Amino acid sequence: MAFFGTAGVLSALAALLFWAGLLPGRSTHDPNTPLFGRGAETQPGGRPRLRRLFAVVPFLAVLALVADQLGTAEQTVPSAPEGHDVTSTPAPEPEPAQPPAAASPSEVALAPSVSPPETAPAPAAPPQTVAPLPQAPPPQPTEPDGHREPVVWLAVAPDGHSILSASTDRTIKLWDIEGKRLIRTLGIHKDMARTALFLPDGARALTAGDDGEILLRQLSDGAVLHVFSSGQNGGVNKLAISADGKRAVSGHDTGRVIVWDVEKGSVLYVMPGHDWSISGVAVSPDGTRAISGSIEGTLKLWDIGTGKQLRSWHGHERGPYGVVFTADGHHLITGSGDYTIKLWDLDTFKEVRRLEGHSGTVYALALSADGKRLLSGSLDGTARLWDMEPGGETALFDSRSGPVYAVVFAADGTVLTGGYDRTIRDWPAAGGDGVVLFAGAPD
Repeated sequence: MAFFGTAGVLSALAALLFWAGLLPGRSTHDPNTPLFGRGAETQPGGRPRLRRLFAVVPFLAVLALVADQLGTAEQTVPSAPEGHDVTSTPAPEPEPAQPPAAASPSEVALAPSVSPPETAPAPAAPPQTVAPLPQAPPPQPTEPDGHREPVVWLAVAPDGHSILSASTDRTIKLWDIEGKRLIRTLGIHKDMARTALFLPDGARALTAGDDGEILLRQLSDGAVLHVFSSGQNGGVNKLAISADGKRAVSGHDTGRVIVWDVEKGSVLYVMPGHDWSISGVAVSPDGTRAISGSIEGTLKLWDIGTGKQLRSWHGHERGPYGVVFTADGHHLITGSGDYTIKLWDLDTFKEVRRLEGHSGTVYALALSADGKRLLSGSLDGTARLWDMEPGGETALFDSRSGPVYAVVFAADGTVLTGGYDRTIRDWPAAGGDGVVLFAGAPD
C-alpha cells in the first residue's frame, strides 16, 4: 500500500510539473499563431532527465499491480494432479454440498451406542364391505310406431275404444286400446304438440301446439278440416272444449286467453287478462264459463258468452297446470307447481280442501265420470288416486322412469298415464305395477 501511495503522489506531481512547462513535451507556441507551417511545431523545453524519471514511476506501479494479481491467482487455483495438463482440462462441474465431516475415532468411542429402532409389524387390513352396484332397470320395450319424445297429453274417445296422444316430438297419434295397436299418426305440428281432444261426435278432433295453431282434424284419415291460428298471440299451451263441442278456449304463452267458435271457424274473444304465460285452462260443464291459470299462480274466471272477467285471485304460489271443474260446476280443482292440489268453492272463491303428497309439480288432473275420484300426475314420477269425499290418497302409481305429464281414466276404470319415458301405461285402479300399453320408439 505504501508503494502504490508513493507512486500515486509522484504521478500527480509529474502532471503538475508537465502543465507548468517544466517537463518537455508541451507546446509553447502562441495560441494566436496559426496551426500550420513552422508555427505549428512544438518547442521542446523543461528538464529531460526529470521527465524520464517520472515516466518510469507509473510503469513500475502497473508492473507491481500485475505481479500482485498473478500471485493471488496462483493461491486460489488448485494445482492439477500430476500428469494432467491444466490448460487442456475443462472446468469442473460445481460439486454438491459436502456432508458433515465424519467423527474422529475418539469421538466415536466416546459416543453412546444407539441400537436401531425396531420395525413395528404392519397392521392387518381391516375387513371391508363393498356395496354392489344397483341393478339396472329392465330395458323398456319399444316399437317403431311409438312416440320418440315425452307424451304430454292423453284423451279417451267418447266410446272408450281409442285414445289420442300428443308429444313433444310434434306428432298426434290415435291408438286402439283393445287391439293395442297404432291406428294412425293423425298429424304433425310445426312445433311441440300440446293438446289433442275428441269432439263429441267421435269423428273429429282438435289438436294444438307451440306453433300457435289449433287444427280441426278428421279422425278417419287425419285430414285437416280447419286451421285456427293464434297469430301474434303466441303458442297454444293448453286447450279445452265445451261439452257440446261448439266452443273452444285456448291459453297462450303470451298470457292471452282466446274463445273460438268451432262450428263457424271464427274467433269470439281475445282476453288479455294475464301478465304471465298460461299454464292451464278448463271449461265449465254447462259451457258458460272458463278458468285460466298462469305460471305465477293467478286464477281467472271468464264469461265465455261475453268475454268478460268475472273473478281473479292468487290461488297458488306457482302455476296451476292441472285445472278441472267438478260435475256441478260450483267447484274447481287445481294442481300446481307448489306440489299441492286445491279444491275451490266458486261461489265464495275460498279454498275448501287441500291434498298433499306429491313431491313435484302436479302437472295433470283428471276427474272420474262420477266425480268421486281424482287422478293426478306429477313431475315427481308418480300418479296418485284420491278419494274426493274424505280427500285422502287411495293409490300410488310409481313409473320409476321419470315425470308423468298426462293422466286419464279409461272406460273400464283403469288408469292411463303418459310421460317422460315416451310410453303410455295402463295401471290397475287399486294401485300396483302398471304395464306398457304402447311403447315408445327406439332411441
